[in-house]
Amino acid sequence: MRRGVRSLLLSALASLTIAGCADGTQGAARAARAAAPRAGGGVAVPGLESTATVTSDRLGIPTIRAASREDALRALGVVTARDRLFQLDLLRRSSGGRLAEILGRDLLAADTRQRLYGVPRAASAILARLPERQRAALDAYAEGVNAYLRSAEALPVEFKELGYRPEPWRPEDSVLVVLGMFNALSVSEELERSRTVLTRSLPKGVTSFLLEGTDPYTRSLLGAEAPAAPPLPAEELRALVAQSRSADARRGAVLSAASGGAPVGSNGWAVAGQRTSDGRALLANDMHLELGVPNIWYRAELRYGDSEVAGIVLPGVPMVIVGTNHHVAWGLTNLDGDVMDLVQIEAHPGRPDEYRTPSGWRRFDVAEETIEVRGEADVTVTARRTLWGPVAPRPLLGANVAIRWTALDPGGVDLGLIDMDRARTVEEAIAVMNAAGGPGCNVLLADRRGRVAWTVTGRMPRRRGLDGSVSVSWADGRAGWEGYLPPAALPRIVDPPAGFVVNANHRMPIGEGALELGRDYANGYRAFRITERLREARAVTEADLLSLQLDTRAEFYGFYRDLALRALTGEAVARRPPLAEARRAVTAWDGRADASSVGLPLLDRFRRVLAGEVFAAWLGASRAAEPTLELELSDIDTPLQRALDARSADLVPAPEGWDAFVLAALEKAMTAVKQEHGGRPVDQIAWGAVSRVRIAHPLGVTPELAARLNMPDEPLPGCNVCVRLVSDSFAASERLVVSPGHEAEGILHMPTGQSGDPRSPHYRDQQRAWVDGRPLPLLAGPAAHTLTLVPERP
Repeated sequence: MRRGVRSLLLSALASLTIAGCADGTQGAARAARAAAPRAGGGVAVPGLESTATVTSDRLGIPTIRAASREDALRALGVVTARDRLFQLDLLRRSSGGRLAEILGRDLLAADTRQRLYGVPRAASAILARLPERQRAALDAYAEGVNAYLRSAEALPVEFKELGYRPEPWRPEDSVLVVLGMFNALSVSEELERSRTVLTRSLPKGVTSFLLEGTDPYTRSLLGAEAPAAPPLPAEELRALVAQSRSADARRGAVLSAASGGAPVGSNGWAVAGQRTSDGRALLANDMHLELGVPNIWYRAELRYGDSEVAGIVLPGVPMVIVGTNHHVAWGLTNLDGDVMDLVQIEAHPGRPDEYRTPSGWRRFDVAEETIEVRGEADVTVTARRTLWGPVAPRPLLGANVAIRWTALDPGGVDLGLIDMDRARTVEEAIAVMNAAGGPGCNVLLADRRGRVAWTVTGRMPRRRGLDGSVSVSWADGRAGWEGYLPPAALPRIVDPPAGFVVNANHRMPIGEGALELGRDYANGYRAFRITERLREARAVTEADLLSLQLDTRAEFYGFYRDLALRALTGEAVARRPPLAEARRAVTAWDGRADASSVGLPLLDRFRRVLAGEVFAAWLGASRAAEPTLELELSDIDTPLQRALDARSADLVPAPEGWDAFVLAALEKAMTAVKQEHGGRPVDQIAWGAVSRVRIAHPLGVTPELAARLNMPDEPLPGCNVCVRLVSDSFAASERLVVSPGHEAEGILHMPTGQSGDPRSPHYRDQQRAWVDGRPLPLLAGPAAHTLTLVPERP
């Protein structure tokens, strides 16, 4: 779920309690037994062709043994429902716009968005177009989930507290979960809105400067392929700053909270056999998402026919998302690809129910959507559609826009990733990934022969008459989409000379003339740091790559340290004695984001204060053009640092001079940090006081329930630009290191545990290893419990 929906969910559930949580150890054991399907004579599963077994180890990680893929997926449906049934129901409800019917009015806005976008309608249309093999997989998984629903002696306690019973699982519910992941990974809409506003409200040179999209770290990685940097538009920026002073336009925040924050992204890299001691290739992947209880991923091993697949599953979706099949290992990072356009709608001046198209005026398709609201009357909303897609709930610059989005196109989505169980080489894996229609992702690959590769997966639109950067009209037919790029046209890097390939959501070196798939890439610092360490590495092992995943070097903040120290001269401190405390803090910083690192809390706030002040002065005209929009920029630091490097008081809001501006920002940052930490001196505040892991259960909203249901709120090393990415509730949702063919030495850990039931021993038993960065085995250990599944007899 997106941050907003999760926050609303927590608010809506604030008054609920879980009486069963106070039962004690014996009660927990009873609940765990009651919630599991019967294991004695076996659980009957409709459609199952042969007996299947599920053994679970001491961490509750299942190993499924079945005769066929479909039988294995039936078993996966059973055990996923056993461990994550409430999560399954929330995921389909969140995507399908049906949360308010169980949680009340607080979730109405989130449901309305999903209905107006037509997500349930899209799920049904996508399901109808899926290839037969994929549809068979969804049918089998649904049979397994529903077998659990029929056989369980008790349902998870959340259903009792909320007073409802989950409906049977449908194949289209799995598609809804896939679309929910599209939604979680997509940042295109807000960024296109912001680019459109900036383009129409600012001078062209300023827009190019703000949207450059290639930071210094990425430039270093791209080398000769790096695009030329736009010039610093000094005169235009001076005019904007002067205008902001006269108009007092800098009141209030202009940038969204997401600007400059933790990216919805991941780290992934693959190291070829030439850099390991025995010729094996190694894959490392840690995906960064908003964390919650239970974790978004579910660990599983599936063995059927000649396939053995191990890794993580998205509950509700019957396939291993990231993992290994003993021949090829694969990992994913968010592509930040541009797969959405906002189409300007030209409404008829005299007939508001019509809009202009290349073939003339056309009426909007109109449908009434009824949303059930718990404890209140149903709410009806009117959804309008165009030939390009749904009309967005929010206008842009006063005009309606339609959403053209791969996720809502029946031809844009499928479950092709399921065929990774049969890939045997990087070339075969590339073919599977390029043809698959899931959310756009970078793919890192390693195979059993010691080879590595990078490519992308997901449908990528082929545009005509536009580049997708800003919203334009498609009414005259000159702009639009012409289907999708063919799989062979998607970029790939195979057997790189360096012996490794890295992606950390940054712009990849894909060669001159290659088609750009996006423009809103993450800052390249993480990729730079990973590359820096891999260049030095030899005889690489699994332990080495886990260590790299936990890297907390934060030299990204070096610019702000140097800026502060240049201003904190002896003379400046003598005039303003409280700044001696700031100087001690900045000088003491060790260049890392460890829990013990002093000085980083001040530098982090200093960066945010500078960005807030400077962008407010630059973007006053944009805020005036679209007053309700919080502008979102994927990279605030490149333009900010270029302007600050000029040390010119009239490029930033510094009416009293350059040094006064920097020192005032430091004082403001110091005051804020001290207030948040009980008035302690900033040179005594360690990073662990700021960087804390916050992983909450939807019901963990009161102090008593939080203590029982949430993971401990404790210091966590890392930062929002570190390889070990941490930002409030955003962090690594898993850490995987594996060499195909050497799975027994593989590493996989994740926050929380396998079970979503707070009474289960597997509710939090992987949390400690995740916090401490301690490896857990990829493969399940000895069986601690066995479940037998048998065909249902007529």
